[in-house]
Amino acid sequence: MTLQGWFLILLFVGILLALTKPVGLWLHALYEGRHTPLHVVLGPVERGFYKLAGIDPGQEQGWRRYAVHMLLFNVSLLILTYAVLRLQGVLPGNPQGLAGLSPHLAFNTAVSFTTNTNWQSYGGESTMSNLSQMLGLTIHNFLSAATGIALAFALFRGFARREAKAIGNFWADVTRVTLYLLLPICIVYTLFLIASGVPQTMDATIAIRTLEGAAQTLVTGPVASQEAIKMLGTNGGGFFNTNSAHPFENPTALTNLVQMLSIFLIGFGLTWTFGKAVGNTRQGWAILSAMVILFLAGVTVTYAQEAAGNPVLQQLSVAGGNMEGKEVRFGIAASALFSVVTTAASCGAVNGMLDSFTPLGGMIPLFNMQLGEVVIGGVGAGIYGFLLFAILAVFVAGLMVGRTPEYVGKKIESREVKLAVLAIAVLPLVILGFTALSSVLQQGLAGPLNKGPHGFSEILYAFTSAVGNNGSAFAGLTANTPYYNGLLGVAMWFGRFFVIVPMLAIAGSLAAKKYTPESAGSFPTTGGLWVGLLVGIILILGGLTFLPSLALGPIADHLAMIRGQLF
Repeated sequence: MTLQGWFLILLFVGILLALTKPVGLWLHALYEGRHTPLHVVLGPVERGFYKLAGIDPGQEQGWRRYAVHMLLFNVSLLILTYAVLRLQGVLPGNPQGLAGLSPHLAFNTAVSFTTNTNWQSYGGESTMSNLSQMLGLTIHNFLSAATGIALAFALFRGFARREAKAIGNFWADVTRVTLYLLLPICIVYTLFLIASGVPQTMDATIAIRTLEGAAQTLVTGPVASQEAIKMLGTNGGGFFNTNSAHPFENPTALTNLVQMLSIFLIGFGLTWTFGKAVGNTRQGWAILSAMVILFLAGVTVTYAQEAAGNPVLQQLSVAGGNMEGKEVRFGIAASALFSVVTTAASCGAVNGMLDSFTPLGGMIPLFNMQLGEVVIGGVGAGIYGFLLFAILAVFVAGLMVGRTPEYVGKKIESREVKLAVLAIAVLPLVILGFTALSSVLQQGLAGPLNKGPHGFSEILYAFTSAVGNNGSAFAGLTANTPYYNGLLGVAMWFGRFFVIVPMLAIAGSLAAKKYTPESAGSFPTTGGLWVGLLVGIILILGGLTFLPSLALGPIADHLAMIRGQLF
């Protein structure tokens, strides 16, 4: 590890902390439906959309109606995307003449982008036409991210409102977030990427001559516009197979830093928005503190392991840290930081190959996802996932003080606790169940490239990434098969919507409750004790649930490496 590497990490966190309140203020204006400076230009567009769609933005919805509209919206987008991908070969915007996708790959991809997972069982530049990238995939990058933020707003209203029956209007929330947040930032972001050397063209390829004099054909396309929302919306799906390791997606150290900042930007801001919504910004800062502690712990372990390198290679006089699978233009510190950022935020973008990380260095991104999108998390999904754990933590705290647990003025009763447990239990049940199934079936065992614990890690990582709606790949797993495309698609759907529906039920239940002011017997939820309890509950639940599987995978791989055995 170097001082330069730690300076990068601390600079990254410092910039985000400085942007937390400004971003939170903007998000809070959208949460409340207030006018922003952009309404002068975009207000007519918003009103025109409502008129065209027959929507009354002032008519609020109860949690059931909110959930039904959200599900119908996403199912409709899934069907549209599946049709575009299957018909790709006969649709325009296909200068390379690429054929339509197979049924199982089209299903997997449509589910993946609908759920904000963006898992890719294909190489983007050799599989997707420009039309498929823009109409089939990029539209989801906006709308799945907007859906996540809208759902976070709904839960905020559940905590903030008193004896209310409604938690907002799904269509108004999604429209405002898309028009006044995602689109404006992405326009500026795209121009920055173009200026940095990222292509934005409808041409399929360009022919160049290398420095050695050889002729080479490079695939291009509308990369910059997809890259911007890919990062800001914590989507992660790459235009190119090598994702953000490709110089056309991530050409410089500056673009690498900006991409990492954009992944965390909205997640940081939403914590402040939550505090403002419930009338106490210290609540938001407490949540953010717990998130940052978990994040920094993960960065420290990953950076230390990658900087230490592989002892087997060091015995062969190959000195230095582990640079296998990393871009020289980024180095170990930036690659380690990027891997933790992208898995802490449920983004899925990668600028290095996790399959080539040291076993414990690769375990931290895996464990980040297994914690359930709570280490910053995806846009919207991170904060509402964290609040599910907060409900469990305050329940434990209530047992400590011997009274009904309370959080931000709402009594947490058996209904909320049961629903929170139901939502949280989805991840381990599906991850471990599907991993176990794939570890014994012939179709599952045909996927891993490596044997032993490393091959098991490849299977475990795939289902963890799918259920956690992350989308990053450990690499090494041949996933473009009917078995893996089908099972991973089901896992992604469970990981997204089987968490969302119980969460919305909690929002509806909380909104109907009376406000309960804090008293001398209340457990404080803004100080260091609360932050420590949150971190402890998350780590204990994650450790108890996933430690056996981690012991069979990356931990066993690490012990084997120490003994000189590599897989």
